Amino acid sequence: MKNQLMGMLDARKEEMIEIRRHLHQNPELSFKEEQTAQYIIDFYKGKDVEVQTDAGNGLGVIVTINGGKPGKTIGLRADFDALPITEETEVPFRSKNEGVMHACGHDGHTAYLLVLADCLIELKDSLSGTIKIIHQHAEETPPGGAKSIVESGILDSLDAVFGIHLFPSHPAGVVGYHGGYAMAGRTYFKLSIKGVGGHGSSPHLANDAIVAGAHFVTAIQTVISRRLDPFEMGVVTIGSFDGKGSFNVIKDRIEIEGDVRYMTEDVQQLIDKEVNRIVKGIEMEFDVRCEISYIPDYPPLYNDPELTLFVKNSLESIGDKDIQNVLEFPMFSGSEDFSYYAEKIPGCFFYIGCKPKGVEKAYFNHHPKFDIDENALLIAAKAMAQVVSCYYEWE
Repeated sequence: MKNQLMGMLDARKEEMIEIRRHLHQNPELSFKEEQTAQYIIDFYKGKDVEVQTDAGNGLGVIVTINGGKPGKTIGLRADFDALPITEETEVPFRSKNEGVMHACGHDGHTAYLLVLADCLIELKDSLSGTIKIIHQHAEETPPGGAKSIVESGILDSLDAVFGIHLFPSHPAGVVGYHGGYAMAGRTYFKLSIKGVGGHGSSPHLANDAIVAGAHFVTAIQTVISRRLDPFEMGVVTIGSFDGKGSFNVIKDRIEIEGDVRYMTEDVQQLIDKEVNRIVKGIEMEFDVRCEISYIPDYPPLYNDPELTLFVKNSLESIGDKDIQNVLEFPMFSGSEDFSYYAEKIPGCFFYIGCKPKGVEKAYFNHHPKFDIDENALLIAAKAMAQVVSCYYEWE
């Protein structure tokens, strides 16, 4: 079956590219992916599968392929939302939706999985067990789609779950993996500081919210440098400091927004404690009132070590000209809501190189000039096909 499956994927490479380009031209933001979800649903019309729509808290689509032989149940996941970014590439299939762009490769994730799923449907009588194809909405915007799909119970029967992500850090032909904690968790915070406004000539009659906020920006960095074990990973970013006003007026209120990233829940709890301690200190030191929203959204992504080793060994044994190298990637400080699947189900999330040809340094995900080598679509499909084929032998 494996050889037949690989041959079918080779024959449908151009179809994957066509699907990816269609999706790239028609991107939709998280929780608004109505046309994309309908495109996915239409793809499966007339096929001998069960299709569940509106999965989770949005527009997710779950497709169940029942094999002809008994066996375990696995899930294959791809996300399909885009980002609020104005595209700056020169490709002929650039986004038609102003201010919205597939700048993270989710168009490619969906394209490869649609074709792979269709091939698996054709071969379903030879399959042992069940495969659930998880077309997930809203990966980019918390609370995301994954958590709600997991909580719905539709995936309770899964024995393992797999996903991939296109990354331009490596060229097409490279597949990366990392066992254990692989991607960071993320927390969003918003701090409002309320002081007493006044005239710039009389600072003693005011409590300057900007000065208090500036102190917070400096103090919060000491959480990483002076409270966190140097062998642990943590990042604090201030992304917005809203204190605009007149040059000679002392502001009475400012708002600060940012995010925190960490590789373990223990570090998350430590940073949470320290941030709140600093906020209380600012209230006392500057005689201001603070309101902080500190909301963990995506947990750290933990790849099951045994399952990851299986993926590595499977890919190293593929013997396919398109997959040239299988490498261990370092931990990545970006976050990914695949982590919700992997919290409940043994999972492995791995990486597909997609660096465009002829460039020395590619624009990374979320950049307005992000692009991929479309050969990576076939490589993603073959890599996942190999994992699926070998899983039932492994088990």
